[in-house]
Amino acid sequence: MKKKVVSIVGPTAVGKTALGIAAAKKFQGEIISGDSTQVYIGMDIGTAKVTQEETEGIPHHMIDIIRPDQPFSVADFQEHVKYHIEAVHKRGNLPIIVGGSGLYIQSVLFDYHFSDQRRDEELTNKLFQQIDAEGPEKLYGRLKQIDPEQAKKVHPNNHRRLVRALEVYELTGLTMSEYQKEQQAESPYDPFIIGLDMERTVLYDRINRRVDQMIEAGLIDEVQSLIEKGYKDCQSMHAIGYKEIVSYLENCLSQTDAIAAVKQNSRKYAKRQLTWFRNKLDVNWYQLTEKEASQQMKLILSDLAGFLE
Repeated sequence: MKKKVVSIVGPTAVGKTALGIAAAKKFQGEIISGDSTQVYIGMDIGTAKVTQEETEGIPHHMIDIIRPDQPFSVADFQEHVKYHIEAVHKRGNLPIIVGGSGLYIQSVLFDYHFSDQRRDEELTNKLFQQIDAEGPEKLYGRLKQIDPEQAKKVHPNNHRRLVRALEVYELTGLTMSEYQKEQQAESPYDPFIIGLDMERTVLYDRINRRVDQMIEAGLIDEVQSLIEKGYKDCQSMHAIGYKEIVSYLENCLSQTDAIAAVKQNSRKYAKRQLTWFRNKLDVNWYQLTEKEASQQMKLILSDLAGFLE
């Protein structure tokens, strides 16, 4: 019998955290964060990290495990999450992966096999520095040359995926498209993937409000503190919500423009997340509305109960 794993996916600010905790309380679960930026100590506000109070006593894993200057690849993520899935099952509980980017979740649920060649931090930083100095167009043009199929899936402004695609090619000799085709199609687990979505204007309004709340909660001070600790040029600081505030603190953007950029990049990321999950994974989708949230929650938990039986 394959081990059951629940994964809750969907765009940022759609309500995944609340559903994860409700499911964990009802089905004796433990939460595994699928967000690759919540692993970093000190990056709390910009990653929408769950607070101790918000956990409602439910164990949470994959949060605050490394410093912002430590490399953390998708292979590292996969290794850690697989360990937690096994550990949660051994305790007789249900592992519930909440959030995360498409590639990271897919790497766990379908047991991607990664090259023995570990991430080259020097190469990663060099590519990010080139983007900072010249913009992404030159590197994106290079990706179109070596892997046109992958280039169609990666927006030039998605710097992390652009760098990762080029890095995979440099380190393995395989394009990202070739690399992904080598992966197995069947999951070693019995997964139930819950996808949350909502009407676009409502979702974008929630994203905008979340960014405003982050600013009010002290995001600018958080980024300033990370810079003072020497983390400015680290891979982790290229995450949405951090790179824009760095630009403001370096006087490259006004505060108003920086906040607007965080909102715009967050909305674009939400759109890319939805596209990935719809095209790549077998997701059970639920359309949420703010007015009928409790009713929809009951429906999802009922469907989840059916899966677990």
